[in-house]
Amino acid sequence: MERLAARPDSRIDFSDAPERQPRPAEVEVGRFYRPIKQLVSLRVDADVLHWFRGRGKKYQTYMNEVLRREMQTSDRRQ
Repeated sequence: MERLAARPDSRIDFSDAPERQPRPAEVEVGRFYRPIKQLVSLRVDADVLHWFRGRGKKYQTYMNEVLRREMQTSDRRQ
């Protein structure tokens, strides 16, 4: 096994191995893209904040997803 592991990829014959395309379920869009986060102070109604916090620990992430979805939807309307 060590001898095979030490062999460079250029010396491996892949001619009999079919090329595999990933299934749509395996593709992760934006997997390696991490947008820059910016700290802001935001005033929201107490009931709105309570509702988002009720979503769990990652409520800020969920707030961001909701805002992004609205941003993308409004871009299509213009």
